[in-house]
Amino acid sequence: MSNLQQRVISAIVMAALTLALTWLGGLPFRLFCGAIAALIFYEWTRMARPGNGAALGFLPEALILVFIVALIAGLPALWLLLLLVILVAVAAIAARIRDAAQWEASGVAYAALSGFSLAYLRDDNHSGLIAILFLFAVVWATDIAAYFVGRALGGPKLAPSISPGKTQSGAVGGAVGGLAAGLLLAIAAGAGNLGQLGLAALALSIVSQIGDLFESWVKRRHGAKDSSNLIPGHGGVMDRVDGLVAAAMALYVIGWVAAGAEHPALRLFPN
Repeated sequence: MSNLQQRVISAIVMAALTLALTWLGGLPFRLFCGAIAALIFYEWTRMARPGNGAALGFLPEALILVFIVALIAGLPALWLLLLLVILVAVAAIAARIRDAAQWEASGVAYAALSGFSLAYLRDDNHSGLIAILFLFAVVWATDIAAYFVGRALGGPKLAPSISPGKTQSGAVGGAVGGLAAGLLLAIAAGAGNLGQLGLAALALSIVSQIGDLFESWVKRRHGAKDSSNLIPGHGGVMDRVDGLVAAAMALYVIGWVAAGAEHPALRLFPN
C-alpha cells in the first residue's frame, strides 16, 4: 500500500471516529479527549526527554494520569483548571529541584489543556456540539486550503527556519478557507451572529496555523521529523491535532469570556 493510500485511509477513519464521538458527546467524548491528552503527552515526552531517560522518573506520567481521570470523571471546569495548575506547578518544582529542563512540566500543561479545551467546549448540549463542528470546519478547511493554495501559488516562505514547506500564500489561503467554512457551518446551524462568528473563524484559523508552527518548532528543537509513527502515513497524533488543539483552546477562551467557564458555547451558539 502506497503512502498516499495510507494517508487517505487513515484520514477517513480518523474523521469518521472523531465525528461519531463528537455526536455522542458525554462520557464517550471525554474518553476520547483523555486519550488525545495521553497520546500528546506520550509524543511530547518521547521527543523532549534526553536519551538517558526521564529526570523526574514516573512523576510526570502520574500527574497526567491524575488529570485524565479527573477529566473523564467530569470534574467542574474551574476545579479541573485549578487541579491542572497544581499538577504543572508540581512538575515544574520537581524539575527545578532536580536541576532539569522544564519540558516535562510544559508537556503536562500542553497535553492537559488540549484534552480539557476539547472536552469542555463540547459539553453535553446542542450548543457544544455546534461549537465543536464549527471548530472542525474552520481548522480542517484551513489545513486543506493552505496546502492547495500554497502548492498552486508558492511564493515567500512563512517561517522558513521552523517549517520550510509553509508559504505566505498558503497561510492567507488557509485563513480565507477557514473563514468561509466557519461561516457556512454557522449559516447551516441557523446562527444569527454571523459577524461575530466570522471574526471568531478568522481568529481560529490564524491560531490553528500558529499552533501548527509551534509543534513544528518543538520537533525542530528536538531534532524530530514526526512526533511519532502512531498514525500510518501521517506521523503522530500531535502532527494531526496541533492546529486543532490550539484553536480549541482559543475558542474555549472566547466562549468563557462570553458565557462562562462551565458552558462556553452557549453565547456563541444559543440553543
